[in-house]
Amino acid sequence: MLRQFPHIAHPDLLVGIDTRDDAGVFRVREDLALVQTVDFFTPIVDNPYWYGAIAAANSFSDVYAMGGAPLTALNLVCFPVDVAPAEMLADILRGGYDKAQEAGVVIVGGHSVDDPEPKYGMAVTGIVHPQKVVTNAGARPGDLLVLTKPVGTGIITTAAKFGECPSDALEEAIRVMATLNRGAAEAMLEVGVHAATDVTGFGLVGHLYQMAQASGVAFRLFSQQIPLLPDVERLAMQGNTTRGGDLNREYVGGSLQFAQGVPLAKQHVLLDPQTSGGLVVAVESERVMALLDALRVHQTPCAAVIGEAFAGTPGQIVVE
Repeated sequence: MLRQFPHIAHPDLLVGIDTRDDAGVFRVREDLALVQTVDFFTPIVDNPYWYGAIAAANSFSDVYAMGGAPLTALNLVCFPVDVAPAEMLADILRGGYDKAQEAGVVIVGGHSVDDPEPKYGMAVTGIVHPQKVVTNAGARPGDLLVLTKPVGTGIITTAAKFGECPSDALEEAIRVMATLNRGAAEAMLEVGVHAATDVTGFGLVGHLYQMAQASGVAFRLFSQQIPLLPDVERLAMQGNTTRGGDLNREYVGGSLQFAQGVPLAKQHVLLDPQTSGGLVVAVESERVMALLDALRVHQTPCAAVIGEAFAGTPGQIVVE
């Protein structure tokens, strides 16, 4: 659909849509650029407070992935005002507000629509120094890939909808989704990295495919070293997969190669659409230990080397 529009170009547009990056970056002066993003979605958990908190954390994540600091946000609300209780909407907004307070973000207003299906999220503005922007286009051969949150939220929340997810697994998924990526962003800025992206709707493999294409490299993933949420492989084998995961497999297409021996359940998890996932960071091998140490100091949900970049066909993903 976007092909019919002219290419968007401006001397101060540092990051646009060309590389499918996480947010737009626009320079306003030599030492300051704005980072802008928007995201909202339907409920993924039953608890309205945690739905609001997760949606807010997810909205801020794109700014963190660019190396920026979120400053302000606008609420985006769709809600069936004549059907659902007003207290439910209040809880959603309170969850978003509390997460904004934790992130140091000021909610300056918003917009609401009467809609049969609830939706919530935020339009977020952050700041970054123009020379310190982290994009998804800088990975280099020899870089190692580091993941900061375990994957599998889509499968777990799908299982929860059908009453098949253990309560402890769902609680852990909610905790991880509600965790800000601020600590991960601060760690990568302290150490210095080549590229980063956050893991959301395209799944781990889909977002790495975008990063590999934008960077002109290929990635090799070590499937046994990728952290997973509890019970997620078992739940996947019970059929709790999503249409989004199938679409992600189609999206990556022939660029994705699974080695013999990678279990089908693991394949589903790596393609699983994530909500408020972690960052995947490409860092030179000499700095990877410093990055892992910094991530542990910032108490990210995980800090794991999950793969490496090599000089192959741009966008190729090999899962060993």
